Amino acid sequence: MAAIIETKDLTKIYHGGVKAVDNLNIQIEKGEIYSFLGPNGAGKTTTINMLTTRISPTSGTASVSGFDIRKDSYKIRRIIGVVPQDLTTDEDLSGYENLMMVSQFYDIRRQDASEKIDELLRLVDLVDASRRLVRTYSGGMRKRLELIAGLVHEPEILFLDEPTLGLDVQTRTQMWNYVRDIQERVGITIILTSHYLEEVDALSQRISIIDHGKVLVTDTSRNLKSSLKGDTVSLTFGSREDVDAMMKFTIANEIKDAGDNTVRIRIENSDSSLPEIMRFMTERGLIATRMTVTKPTLDEVFMEYTGKYIREAESTDGKKMMFNLRRLRN
Repeated sequence: MAAIIETKDLTKIYHGGVKAVDNLNIQIEKGEIYSFLGPNGAGKTTTINMLTTRISPTSGTASVSGFDIRKDSYKIRRIIGVVPQDLTTDEDLSGYENLMMVSQFYDIRRQDASEKIDELLRLVDLVDASRRLVRTYSGGMRKRLELIAGLVHEPEILFLDEPTLGLDVQTRTQMWNYVRDIQERVGITIILTSHYLEEVDALSQRISIIDHGKVLVTDTSRNLKSSLKGDTVSLTFGSREDVDAMMKFTIANEIKDAGDNTVRIRIENSDSSLPEIMRFMTERGLIATRMTVTKPTLDEVFMEYTGKYIREAESTDGKKMMFNLRRLRN
């Protein structure tokens, strides 16, 4: 299948030498839902901003439906829809008026716009609320309105930047259903950024794990999880000596010293292998203060490629952000 988006060494460096995106090389196929998975500050939004021509790259380039992001920004903006993290619809207008205003930006005939807006409102179950002021909408309704605002001009590509940020789990799941329905009915290419593991797992045909501005791996969710080759048993001990003794366990696909007195063992099937692990520990008098068993998940894949779980990455990036803010204030 032909690539509708292709990047070549796409790089963005901000003032102070902060490299937000680092030599990005990806191909996104027409009609797929493609996701960037990574913590806040990983480079997801910067990548979207370059592909949508909101900001220019420092070096490298990209093509969007055959148009160069450096030379053809106007043409690209006519064929893409963008749903940003922040809410953009006007609270003092009705849902219908907001969508009609968007149609005017693209010089769509009023009659054609009205028909398209009615179709989109039905698609996300907002017909009954369409004449109400947006300020009366719930968070989920507002997000649904934002979603279809990016579709009024019938774009070829829809960019969704953290589309369910701030929503509760139930409302987030409902949003996934709307996104799936739109992709199936319209056949549009959707580029999704998210730090919600379950979101990209549920929606994406392919996923790129991105961290510190670099794409570390790209594949289907199934292939990414299968690449781990087994379940993971994590054992935390009270002493360094116990860790060293546990590292001699040989009946494993892989065994790692994960730091903090923790040993991480990868085995084909934890159900059948746990008795062997317990026997090994008992024979050597090893007692674990904590033991966890996990089946292959995207979080485990993220840990495999980055050395940390995505929630740990979120916490670390948050501390760095607070430190930088303090430095700016001082």
